[in-house]
Amino acid sequence: MSSALSSNNRLDGGDLRSPLVCPETNLKKITMDEMLEKYCGEFGLWQLRHLVLTSLAWLLEGIHSMVMIFADREPAWHYLTSHAGTTSRCSSEPGSWEWTGGTGSSTMSEFGLICGEKYKVGLVQSIFFAGCMVGAGVTGHLSDSKFGRKGTLAIICILNAIFGILTAFSSNYWTYALFRFLSGFSTGGIGLCASILSTEPVGQSWRGVAGMSTFYFFSTGVAVLSAIAYFIQSWRSLYIASSITSVVYVIFVLPFLHESPRWCLVRGKVDEAMKIMQKIAVSNGKQSIPNGVVLALDSEDIPNSQFDAKEALNGSILDVLRSPITRIRFFLAVSTDFFCSIVYYGLSLNAVNLGTNLYLNVALNAISEMPAYLLTSLVLNRFGRKGLYIGTTWFSGVFCLIGSLLNNADVTWRVIRMVCGLLGIFGIAGTFNLSLVYFMELFPTEVRNVALGGATQAVHLGAILAPFVVVLGGNVPFALFGACGIIGGFLVMYLPETLNKPFYDTMDGLREGEAKSGVVA
Repeated sequence: MSSALSSNNRLDGGDLRSPLVCPETNLKKITMDEMLEKYCGEFGLWQLRHLVLTSLAWLLEGIHSMVMIFADREPAWHYLTSHAGTTSRCSSEPGSWEWTGGTGSSTMSEFGLICGEKYKVGLVQSIFFAGCMVGAGVTGHLSDSKFGRKGTLAIICILNAIFGILTAFSSNYWTYALFRFLSGFSTGGIGLCASILSTEPVGQSWRGVAGMSTFYFFSTGVAVLSAIAYFIQSWRSLYIASSITSVVYVIFVLPFLHESPRWCLVRGKVDEAMKIMQKIAVSNGKQSIPNGVVLALDSEDIPNSQFDAKEALNGSILDVLRSPITRIRFFLAVSTDFFCSIVYYGLSLNAVNLGTNLYLNVALNAISEMPAYLLTSLVLNRFGRKGLYIGTTWFSGVFCLIGSLLNNADVTWRVIRMVCGLLGIFGIAGTFNLSLVYFMELFPTEVRNVALGGATQAVHLGAILAPFVVVLGGNVPFALFGACGIIGGFLVMYLPETLNKPFYDTMDGLREGEAKSGVVA
């Protein structure tokens, strides 16, 4: 086996194609999808374990993305003296009212973010998502670089724990805003990196279902956060508690993860990729991979060519934009993610405007997402990625528009409006769950993290705007969320269907495959 693998490495001097020096003709080169199907198993015990352990990182992103709903909430307050003739706290005499739970329960109460300063609540939330947007782009490049998927995930999880704990010791609003930006920077790429790492070792027929399973962990994280926040009312203690989850992940989960074999292959580390594939085969109860069978990139002229490792190392956003195929896909993915992000994060943050129990509402939002994940995964291979994406975005958009037509006058209408919000979350959660799988399949391994990093930046750009939409209150947020959902669905009409198409390794492989399908490169 070792002799077969060593023949893939470059030899100093001589003709690489000469059978006397490197008998390439004795090797059987196959792509990773073929090796998974024939020798390793497309989805067995190894992939299941790897998927679960890696996807636990999504739990961290759910917690750190939504913790501000509770940390920045408006606590209960009451008057201490007569308030006849006053219409609000802002017109009351100083000292005539106080926060019921003290000033330490929320950043709003501790930093005085009320009346003319209330805009700072939405501002710091947008600052967090601005950090996410920057971090997603950086993470995309790091993950495709020498750090790899696993190395990058380790770096951002460690930073996430550090910045989260430091946030709890903020002495004033602007220090708090700074640490929230840094926390966003380390949070923005966690889910992206975890999803790619967990699905790249999965075979073609199981990749969609496996990829869509990762979002269960995000919703679970939000639901767990609601319970933690219910029992830990202090915002400082809440940030420390939420950051401990990152510490636990780094110490007890990361050491058991493997690097992506696809990344190893693209980086020219064929031996390392083959070792991982052997582990997959053994763990899945398959026989060892036969001698003479080695991995090859889809751009190689099998079996007579030697791939250029240097060419495979340099995938960047410029490569994405240079090709007409990936350029169009990239801009459409960015645009649809932007509009859908406004809907998802807007509906989540809008829980403060519904006049119902905040902890229960956030938990119900998270729970309502899970049936959407299950339903979309069940019908994914029947209806395809494209049609399902359009259907879920329009479903969400329609119920948001219905919610915008309802008033908030009494309990009955508030409950009905909350149900519209839950159905909106249900639809857009299915969209987001699907989009990660769909967009991963649109780009080859060589530039996958870079391209998806750009799309994730668009998600966070939409999240930056969402708090300002929520601050508008009344019927406006629901109306804007509905419009964004409808627009996002229309844009997807211009993307191709990826059902039953291969997971391309390189740009050359994508161009060749699409050329056979009649797509102009």
